[in-house]
Amino acid sequence: MSVAGHFGYWATVFLMMAGLFIVISRGNLVKKLVGLSIFQSSVYLLYIVPGKLVGGTVPIVGEGFTVYSNPLPHVLILTAIVVGVATLALGLAIVVRIREAYGTIEEDDLLAADARAD
Repeated sequence: MSVAGHFGYWATVFLMMAGLFIVISRGNLVKKLVGLSIFQSSVYLLYIVPGKLVGGTVPIVGEGFTVYSNPLPHVLILTAIVVGVATLALGLAIVVRIREAYGTIEEDDLLAADARAD
């Protein structure tokens, strides 16, 4: 199969690497959360891409249909999206509390403030 035939997997790898790069390279906590969200999106794609069969139909038994797509990956991803949104909301709430306590959301400034406090 050609590279174009694996477009979904290439998109998954690209999003995964982009999200990981943002999480590692950025010091701003909100940007880290955005990177984590991009990384989570790549995991969603990783489950969704192979879940659809070409020529497959919904899993309702009927005449003339022999190939059915499995709905389980899609259901699992819906649950993962809900958990991801809740995790992002909790992370943003923690960032707000950190901003109130320290006056910044930059990782280097937070580490320096903690070093001064010791």
